[in-house]
Amino acid sequence: MKTLKINGKVVSFKNEKNLLEVIRKAGIKLPTFCYHSELSIYGACRMCLVEEKKKGLIAACSTPPKEGMEIKTHTLKLQKQRRMTLELLLAEHDRECTTCEKNADCKLRELAANLGIENIRFKRKDKKLPIDDSSPSIVRDPNKCILCGDCVRMCEEVQGIGVIGFAYRGSNTVVTPAFNKKLSEVDCVDCGQCAAVCPTGALTIKSQIDRVWEAINNDDKIVIAQIAPAVKVAFGEAFGLKPGHSTEHLIVSALKTMGINKVFDTCFAADLTVMEESKEFVERLSKGEKLPQFTSCCPAWVKFVELNYPSFIDNLSSCRSPQQMFGSFAKNYYPKELGVSRDDVFVVSIMPCTAKKAEACREEFISNGDPDVDAVITTQELIKMVKEAGIVFDDLKEEPFDMPFGFATGSGLIFGATGGVAESVIRMLDEEVKEFKDVRGLDGLKEAKVAKNGKDIKIAVVHGLKNARKLLEKIKAGKAEYDFIEVMACPGGCVGGAGQPQPNNAESRIERALGLYNSDNKIQLIRASDNPMVQKLYEKWLKTPDSGLSHKYLHTCYRPRRRIEGSDIKFSAEKSKMNIKICIGTSCYLNGSYDLFKEVDKKIKQDNLEDRVNLEATFCLENCNGSPSVEVNGKIIDKANKEKIFMLIDELI
Repeated sequence: MKTLKINGKVVSFKNEKNLLEVIRKAGIKLPTFCYHSELSIYGACRMCLVEEKKKGLIAACSTPPKEGMEIKTHTLKLQKQRRMTLELLLAEHDRECTTCEKNADCKLRELAANLGIENIRFKRKDKKLPIDDSSPSIVRDPNKCILCGDCVRMCEEVQGIGVIGFAYRGSNTVVTPAFNKKLSEVDCVDCGQCAAVCPTGALTIKSQIDRVWEAINNDDKIVIAQIAPAVKVAFGEAFGLKPGHSTEHLIVSALKTMGINKVFDTCFAADLTVMEESKEFVERLSKGEKLPQFTSCCPAWVKFVELNYPSFIDNLSSCRSPQQMFGSFAKNYYPKELGVSRDDVFVVSIMPCTAKKAEACREEFISNGDPDVDAVITTQELIKMVKEAGIVFDDLKEEPFDMPFGFATGSGLIFGATGGVAESVIRMLDEEVKEFKDVRGLDGLKEAKVAKNGKDIKIAVVHGLKNARKLLEKIKAGKAEYDFIEVMACPGGCVGGAGQPQPNNAESRIERALGLYNSDNKIQLIRASDNPMVQKLYEKWLKTPDSGLSHKYLHTCYRPRRRIEGSDIKFSAEKSKMNIKICIGTSCYLNGSYDLFKEVDKKIKQDNLEDRVNLEATFCLENCNGSPSVEVNGKIIDKANKEKIFMLIDELI
C-alpha cells in the first residue's frame, strides 16, 4: 500500500492503474470524455487534467500514481482550462439539445451544467454534415461528435470489427466509416456498442417508438408485446432501483396501461429454443457432423459469421433466436387461437439489444411483406415510452404475464447472461445438473466439459466479438476443439446489450446477471422440457422438436454476406484516358475559361498525366447552358470551375 496527497488529503493506493482511479476512489468526480475503464487510454479530451506539485499539469487518465505525489484537482487554473476546453467542444457541437435523442443522458450537457458554462464565446460551426440513418439499428450524427474516440476503440478493441475510425487531420478530423460510407455499406453487425459508449448524441439507437404508438392507437390491431429476460433486471434502474432488481410484473403493468393488449415472456420462446437446439445438437453429435455447433440466438454474432467467416455458417444452429421464434408463432399460430388474421396482429419486441432491430428486418423472417416481428424497442426506448405516457412508476401495481406464452422455466430466464444458453442446453443433456457455474461469469472465454453417454462433451462460452474472432482463428488453425460453443456479441451477454440503461458497465452487468440467476433459484422448474405450456404447444401444433412443422416455423438458414461474391475479379493493365475540351469562345473567355485552361494544363503537367489526359481548346461546344463550358469524355459541364475539373481528374487517378 502506497500513499499520495489529493487536495492535501492523504490517499492510499495499491493496484490502481492511473491517477484518475485513485482520485475517484477518494470521492472526487473528475470529468472525462475519452476515458472508459474497459478501453485503452486515449488521453485526448484533456478534461481530466490535474496539477501535480513537481510536474505541473498532467492527464490523470494516462499518468500512473506514484508514492509521494501531491495532486490538486480543482485549482483556478484547472477550472479555467476545463471551461475553455468545454467551450471549444461546444463551439464545434450541434447544440440542439432539447430535441437530441440523448438529451436526458448526455455527458456534454451534464458537464456544461456542472462547470457553469453559461455562454459560448466562440463562433458556432456553420457547416452541417449529413446524418447517416441508413442502419436499421443506429443513427450517426457527425455534427454532435466531440472526437473522444470511445466508439472507435470499442468497435476495434472489444468487438474486433473496426468499421469506424478517424479520418482527415486538424479541424477537418471526423469519425466515420471508411471512405465516408454509410453504416449500412460497411461490415457493421448492428451490435450498437459504439452508441453505448458515446457520451453525446453522435451515435444513438434508431427509435421505433412512433411505430409502436401508432399500432397501439389503431383499433384494428391486436398489439402483442414480448419482454426479453435482460430487460427485466435493468428497466428499474431508470426509476432508482439497483441493477439486477427484477421488475417484470411492473413492466407488464406499464405496457397494459399504455394500451398493449397482450404481454408475453420471451423466456417462453427461450425454452422453446432450448428444446430445438438441444435436439439438433444431439443429432449432430451422434452423426459427428457440423461440429462444433454454434448458438444462433445473437443476431450480431450471426451477421459477424456471415460477413467474416462464411466457412462456419453450417456450424451455426439453424434455430431462430427466441425473438424470432416468438414472432413466428405469434403471427402463424396465435391468430388462429384468437380467430383473427395474421394482418390483425402487431408484434413488438422489448429487447436489450439493437441488433434485434436488424434481425426483424431480415428477409427470412418476412412473409409476403409482413414481418414476424413488426417493431423492436430497446429497454431505453421502453423507459421513454413510460415517461411519455405519464405513467408514475411508483404507482404501478404488479400484473402477471398473459397465457399461454407467459410461463417460463429457469432455463429461459438465464438466457440473458453470458453462458445462459450453454447452461440451459447442459441442463437438458444431463438431468442431474441444476446449476453449471463453470460457464458463468465475465471471463472472455470459459471452457467446460459435461459427460453424455460415456463421452466428454467440450463446451466453450465467449462474449465480445473480438474474443469470438480469436476462438474461430484457433479452431481454423486446429489449436482448439469443441462440440458446443455459445457466442454473445455484447460484453456480459444480453445484460450488456447496447439498448440497456446507463451506466452500462461491468459492475452493472454483473448485478443484472446475478439478478437473473437469483430469479432462476426461485423457480422450481429449471429445464425447458418441464414447461407445461411448451409441451402443449408441441402437442397441439408442432408435434415434436425437430419435426417438419418446427423446422418450418422455428428454424431458418443463413448465407454469406461478403461484399464481393462469385468469380474472381479480373483487373486490366490498360489505363483509362480522359478527353477534356475547354471552350474559349467569347462568352466563356469573359467568364474565365482561358484561366481555367491554364490551371488544368498546369495540374496535368504537375501530376505527370500527359499520357492519360488529353486537353484541348475549342471555340464552341454548343448545347451549353452557362459559361464557362467544358466537355469531359463527351459530357458537357456548364459553369465549370477548376475544383470540378480537378475532382474529375482525381477520380480518374
